[in-house]
Amino acid sequence: MKNKFSWLNKNVFGMGLTSFFSDASHEMTTAVLPTFLVNLVGSALAPQLLGIISGLSDAASGFIKIFSGWISDRIKKRKRLIVIGYAATGLFAGLTGFATNWIGVLFFRTLAWMGRGLREPPRDALIADSVSPIYYGRAFGFHRAMDTLGAIVAPLFIFFALSHVGAKNIFLISFIPGIIAVLIIATFTRESPQDGKQSQSAGFWKDIVSLPKTYKLFLLVMFVFGIGNFNRTLLLLRTQEVLTPVSGLVIAGGISILLYAFRNVIQAAADYIIGHLSDVFGRKVLLAFFGFFVFGIMCIGLAYPIPTMWFFVLMFALSGISAAAYTALEKAYAADLLPSHLRGTGFGALQTVDGVGDFISSLMVGLLWSAMSPASGFIYAAVLSGASTIMLFALKKR
Repeated sequence: MKNKFSWLNKNVFGMGLTSFFSDASHEMTTAVLPTFLVNLVGSALAPQLLGIISGLSDAASGFIKIFSGWISDRIKKRKRLIVIGYAATGLFAGLTGFATNWIGVLFFRTLAWMGRGLREPPRDALIADSVSPIYYGRAFGFHRAMDTLGAIVAPLFIFFALSHVGAKNIFLISFIPGIIAVLIIATFTRESPQDGKQSQSAGFWKDIVSLPKTYKLFLLVMFVFGIGNFNRTLLLLRTQEVLTPVSGLVIAGGISILLYAFRNVIQAAADYIIGHLSDVFGRKVLLAFFGFFVFGIMCIGLAYPIPTMWFFVLMFALSGISAAAYTALEKAYAADLLPSHLRGTGFGALQTVDGVGDFISSLMVGLLWSAMSPASGFIYAAVLSGASTIMLFALKKR
């Protein structure tokens, strides 16, 4: 690589642009989902059902991820799986708005997230295949920044359009950026040469077992963090719940969506900055502090909130910084630890661990919220984030 910008090649840029439009599509559906679900089932049942829906869809996504990553290593063709995954995500995320009960929401949301599961490990492996290891932080940080920019556009659009078009039409509009995303990934990117031959794969389980020992320990760290890393829809719901007595349900819902857009602005800025810094200073300390520890601080704040705007501005900012660190750096750190011929398998295993953790975390926080109190759910998440911080500092790279 001859210059500092040589990592920003056609593949990295194309996948970043695809993620921008794809996230704009499915984040529209994510941001409006709490309001849509409250309208379907009422405010009493919404926290528990939202936790179940988010958790089961994340778990289904994680189940698909481990196989899609391994298949992409096996057939040496990553792009085909990526295109199918983006198409499924856009289609079924939009169809969620046509559900007439929470079971329908669960069904379409799960299918959409299975599409995400199909595309993500081969996509991350293709990014790693396309750049030098010294630029992993920048490449994954740029991709996450583009992804997050799409997540900024979506809630801003909803904030201004929801009262005019209604929640159901938001789901319908989400088809437009979803289609654009599929067209870009299909025409703009290409397969990158991979090391090794197709026969190098020893079989699914043997490839899983043959992952480096340090990488398996890293998966354990990410699992501990993951079972406390609840879905951000619960952050929206918590904000809406705390601010409703002060400003009313409609205004509180609008404020939560606007804060969600602000959170994504913070994440977009932090994605590339933290990724770039990790290329220079190392990934482990930045992941432990900005990813895990900051998330724990946010959880404590949500457990004992102050019902004012400035407080939730701070909470959403911490959420954005934390998300930028763990989404970009876990992948860059994973790429450092993985041999190239097991890269798809390794990313699949990581994202499966993330998916299982997301299922447990969303389910547990939602259940604790409904059965005991909101504080109990968020304290549970804070304790696990502290434990994962300590475990990652103790992990030695070999």
